[in-house]
Amino acid sequence: MERRLVAVLAADVAGYSRLMGADEEGTLAQLKAIRKALVDPTIAAHRGRIVKTTGDGMLVEFASAVDAARGAAEVQRAMAKQNTNVPLDARIELRMGIHVGDIIIDDGDIFGDGVNIAARLEGIAEPGGICVSDDAQRQIRGKIDLAFDDMGPQSLKNIAEPMRAWRLQIDMNSPSMKPKKTAVEAAQPLALPDKPSIAVLPFQNMSGDPEQEYFADGMVEDIITALSRFRSLFVIARNSSFTYKGKAVDVRQAGRELGVRYVLEGSVRKGSNRMRITAQLIDATSGAHVWADRYDRDLSDIFAVQDEITASVAAIIEPALADAEQQRVLRKPPDSLDAWEAYQRGLWHFNRYSPEENKTALNFFRQAIALDPNFAPGHYGYALALQWEIWHFSTRPFSEVQGPARAEAQIAVSLDDKDAMAHAILAHMMMWNSEWEAAIAEARTAIALNPNSAFVISMLGCVLGYGGYREESLTRLQQAMRASPHDPLTWLWTIWKGAIQLLSRDFDAAIQTFQQVLRLRPGFNHAQVSFAICHAHLGRIDEARQVLKRARQQFQDPRYQSAPWLRPEDKALRLEGIRLAETPE
Repeated sequence: MERRLVAVLAADVAGYSRLMGADEEGTLAQLKAIRKALVDPTIAAHRGRIVKTTGDGMLVEFASAVDAARGAAEVQRAMAKQNTNVPLDARIELRMGIHVGDIIIDDGDIFGDGVNIAARLEGIAEPGGICVSDDAQRQIRGKIDLAFDDMGPQSLKNIAEPMRAWRLQIDMNSPSMKPKKTAVEAAQPLALPDKPSIAVLPFQNMSGDPEQEYFADGMVEDIITALSRFRSLFVIARNSSFTYKGKAVDVRQAGRELGVRYVLEGSVRKGSNRMRITAQLIDATSGAHVWADRYDRDLSDIFAVQDEITASVAAIIEPALADAEQQRVLRKPPDSLDAWEAYQRGLWHFNRYSPEENKTALNFFRQAIALDPNFAPGHYGYALALQWEIWHFSTRPFSEVQGPARAEAQIAVSLDDKDAMAHAILAHMMMWNSEWEAAIAEARTAIALNPNSAFVISMLGCVLGYGGYREESLTRLQQAMRASPHDPLTWLWTIWKGAIQLLSRDFDAAIQTFQQVLRLRPGFNHAQVSFAICHAHLGRIDEARQVLKRARQQFQDPRYQSAPWLRPEDKALRLEGIRLAETPE
């Protein structure tokens, strides 16, 4: 095997699945024609070697990063010109990534980190854009008439450390290269990404105080960074959002220009030693409000205020967007859904909490996996619904959870190890298999990836509590409920809170919590059993006996004698409570 240092270019077609779904034969014919007439000759002219093609993608080796950049820019300019009069939803647009690195050559193919990094950079490039690594940018800058936008450190899938990346600016202003826009095209919006897309516009400074300008800009930058941690969201970069600073903005126009469905805007006003911040989330396609809130804070510590509001806005926006997306997807025929939409449809049914709804959720998660086997949310959604079906809606042995459900969660993490949700769900599955310390470590990985996700926070609280770390557990569960007060899983988080209070022997507090659960889920048998256990340990045997009798009449479930998610001492505490409650009259 041979090794050498080369420039690697990875490219693929943006929205290929959508294009193929709309016109399979036409898309293939068009792609072949573009390759033959434009892409292949241009690569050859710049001393590139096409190593292999994979349907919509290709891998190219160049002798230098300069050759790779020149060839890539020429292809993208020509593609843009060719697409001038093509409708947006029918355009073939390439995304490209360039990296310089050491590769292994074996039988004409190339392997190694240089190839992997180029492929990951291509994945974060915009349609029609080129993303280059820091190593490649250092070799290119100053040698060709092209400029770069700094994208900052980027977390790339399956790459251990964040890598600085650059967006290559393609000069479209030269008369020979600039596509001429027609009036019809100018009115057309950019194609929306497959997942929820959002732009955070600069907040308006209503105070007239230049100092507040820095505060407002800093807070918007922090919100953009916080939202970018949600793998379920497509977030417009700060440089694009801030082109609207100081302008009167029509959010629908901004949405069209930026190619996003949702826009967050707001204002900052200072008075005396207080600050009022407003924020509103708008569906840019219709102008409808999705969410709005106002924050009044003392300015004793301005940076603490900035951090608090950033975390609050980020935590609330994600479930608000998820709900809006699910409502949108519900209006589409089931057979027209893509993987993301099938996943969202599955979540909607999952949150309805019934045996029939859960079966429907499982079917939609299976559909998401079938549409895209490499789509991590499809796998961890399926893991959740499978565990739900066994735990809540059947009398099958709990051991069945430990196999298929955990395997699906593990697949999700292997597909996208930067997805906090995947790690959080895997942690939950580990807890079910009595792996408390491993579960806690996995949940802490999730919280490090996204500290603002209420779901991730709740999962950390759950595994901490059953792992014996009760004080932090209750703090985390309360944090989750505060971050997403209207979350469809609030009732479940409340159950966990009551269970941890019970295991902490704070029986009076647990009784109050389980009363909340029974208001949210009146027939929830497991909460009634825990309610009876608390009364029994407090010596209220008559109340415990009556509650347990009602619960047993509704649902006999001997599996709780094993309860693998409970530590031995915690299991003993629950069983003792049941024994006391079963004492004959």
